[in-house]
Amino acid sequence: MAAKEMYFDDFQLGQKFHSKGGVKVTAQEITEFAQKYDPQPFHLDEAAGKSTFFQGQAASGWLTAALVMRMRVETITVVGGMIGAGVEEIRWTEPVRPNDVLRTDTEVVGLRVSKSRPQYGLVTIYTLVLNQNDKVVMKSTVNFLAPLKPQS
Repeated sequence: MAAKEMYFDDFQLGQKFHSKGGVKVTAQEITEFAQKYDPQPFHLDEAAGKSTFFQGQAASGWLTAALVMRMRVETITVVGGMIGAGVEEIRWTEPVRPNDVLRTDTEVVGLRVSKSRPQYGLVTIYTLVLNQNDKVVMKSTVNFLAPLKPQS
C-alpha cells in the first residue's frame, strides 16, 4: 500500500518517520559510485583502502546521502514531490562499509509557511541514519517545501 501523500498541513512538530526495511550497500555499488563521482582509494576497493584512514573500503558520504534521499522520499510522500530547500547540516559519523544495511529515523523539527511562496510551507527534518548495528553513520538537518492544502 502506498503511503498517503502529505500536504504541509499534515506535518506536525515532533512527528516521526522510520524508513521501511533497510537499504543494503554493496561493494560493487560503493566502487561504481566512487569511479564515477568520488574516485578516492578508500572508496574504490578494499585493498586500496587498507593503508588509509578507513583501513578498508568505505562508501563515499555522497553515496550515503543519496541513499538517504531515496529512503526519505519512500518514507515521506509529499504531494507533488519533496522539493529540496537546503541542507542545514550533514555529518558523517561512522564509515559505511560493504554489506552494511542502512535505515533512517526522521523527526520534524521545524514548520513555517513560506514568505516568498505562501502556497507552500517549509518543513525542517532531522534524520539519523543507522546501520545494522544501530551505529549512527550520518545525521542531517534538511528543509523541503510542501504545498498547503487547497482552500475549498
